Formats: sequence, C-alpha cells, structure tokens
Amino acid sequence: MIPLRLILVGLGARARTWAQVIAADPAVEIVAVCDPNPAARSKAEAAHPGLPIGAALDDVVSVAADAVLLATPPGGREAQIAAACAAGLPILAEKPLADDVGLAHRYVEMAEAAGVHLIVGLNFRYLAVTEAKKRLLTSGIVGTPGFARFTYERWRDGTQSRLNSYPLTMDQPMLWEQSIHHFDLMRFVYATDPLHIQAHTFNPPWTMYRDDTNVSALIAFKNGMTVNYQGTWQAGHEPMHFDWRTDCTEGIVEQRAMFGDLGYAPRMQQALTPVDLPPHEPWITDAAALLKNFTAICRGTAPPACTGRDHLQSLYMLQACILASARRAAVEIDEVESLAAAGKETSC
Repeated sequence: MIPLRLILVGLGARARTWAQVIAADPAVEIVAVCDPNPAARSKAEAAHPGLPIGAALDDVVSVAADAVLLATPPGGREAQIAAACAAGLPILAEKPLADDVGLAHRYVEMAEAAGVHLIVGLNFRYLAVTEAKKRLLTSGIVGTPGFARFTYERWRDGTQSRLNSYPLTMDQPMLWEQSIHHFDLMRFVYATDPLHIQAHTFNPPWTMYRDDTNVSALIAFKNGMTVNYQGTWQAGHEPMHFDWRTDCTEGIVEQRAMFGDLGYAPRMQQALTPVDLPPHEPWITDAAALLKNFTAICRGTAPPACTGRDHLQSLYMLQACILASARRAAVEIDEVESLAAAGKETSC
C-alpha cells in the first residue's frame, strides 16, 4: 500500500514526537515540513534531507500530499487551516483546535465548507486504559455511572526543553493545554455532553506561568452525570497525582494513574479488582493509534472520529469555566455555544 503522504507543520517539541511515530509507521510518510523559525528549519534540513522545507504551509502545499498534520500552537492557525482547505487536504490538528472558541467554530465551518476532514489530536482517547474504562462503564458490572471525581495534580516545569514553552505566557494555560484533554475524556467515556458548569480558576504565588494554572470545576452533564474536577500544573509536590473515580449504582470504577492502573469494585467489595492492560509507551502508543485512525479516515475505511465539530463541545466547557470563574456563578453551555456560533466575544 502506498503510504499516506503528510505535510508536517511545526517543528517544535510535539513535532519531534510525531516524527518518531511517523517513522515507525510504514503506512505514513512525511513529504514536506514547515516552520516560521529559521533555526528549526535548519535542523529540519539535517533531519529530513531532500524534503521541501518552508516557513509556512503556503510554501510547501503544492507538494504532492494527502494530508496535513498541524503540530503547532493553537494561536495563529488561520492561514494554515485556510491553505489546507484550499488544497483539499484533510487536517490532523494538535489540541486545542484554537485558543479562542469563536475562532475554532470558524475553522470547523471552513473545513466543512471545503469538504475536508478536520480531526483534532485527542490522543488520550486512544489509551488502552480509556478504552477499557469505557467498556467497563457500559458492561453493567458496576451498574450505571452517577457521579465522579477527577483529580490531576502536577508540577509542570515549563522551562524544560522537552516541553512546549508557549504555555508560560498564554491565557489560562491549564485549561487550554491540559484540562481540554480531561474534558474530552469525560465526554467520551460517559458518552454525553455538558449542560452547565461552576468553576474557579487561579494561580498559586509560586507559579512560573503568567496566567491561571489551577482549575476547580463542578460539571453537570446532559445524561445526569456530575463531575467534581480539580486540575493544576503547579502542584507543590512531584510526582504527578492522578485519580479518576466514577461512582455507579452498584459500585465504582477508578483510574489511579494517567496511563493505567484501572480497577473496579462492586459496592461491598473491599479491594479493587485490577483490569489487565497491554504494555504502553506514554505519548507514543497513543499517538500511533491516533495516527492509524487518521490514516483510515483519510482512506475512507473508518468513520470520522475526534472531529472539529465534536471538539467544540469540549471547548465550550473550557470557556464556561473561564466565564463561571469571572462571574462567580454557574454558566450554561448553551450560552457559550450561541456566542461562539455568532462569532461574538464571550462576556464576563
């Protein structure tokens, strides 16, 4: 089979992971790369000898390609989305799709008007632990989910070279860069969309980030689920603490590590029964599964998943948290959705 030909846009930290994943997949190949940074382009000449290299997607979009992978920050993607749509190329974009909900809505409409797939890289959906949890919660073994507690506490040193540095100066970095994963997982695992949210965001005094790295939210979903969420990038202790417990009518399901440690217990059972999971290499196994799914979508052998349209629901949750914190009041998702669709600024 002829490999899917990808243009890799962006050559930063996340792009290095993608290059590794693509190199290991014979069904995909990189046919061009681009980045506005001259130093990044110089490094790319050595890493990708003979490949077309440009400062922007417009510089290389004429290359024979099948799809575009945006490993770029969420801000400033309009020209990239427009160029891909004009060329009729499906897009796999790193999350979040944009750093503004109204802009993300416009990107979705651009892609739909052009008839191209716009897929968002929500790689945590492809974790074995996520898939196993979703099966557990629909198996009936512990009954029907009713409420949950989701805790994510991490010391993220944004100055490390292996990490993207732009979150250090962006608005609401925890929400846009991390919580967006968690919100998507809630919607995916519980098979529902949000209804209304109460939230408070803030920054501890020792933070290295310009804006809020702490999020506390109480999220109500359309199917009756309620999730109590706490997330931070500036925890006072390493290693990371991750705990996602779902209480059901006949017991619980609990995940105690970001990439695994899943168990369940009926109500009167004292200890969790562990769930066997396959071996997993963090950031690699899940990205590889996402890429395989994207390849299948492009070839028409799998239905679209993680679409931009679906992703908007998670972005509405994010924006609702921002508004709820500013207003000190609950925010209805319908309000955020209406404002985004109208292209209006969300008002506090």
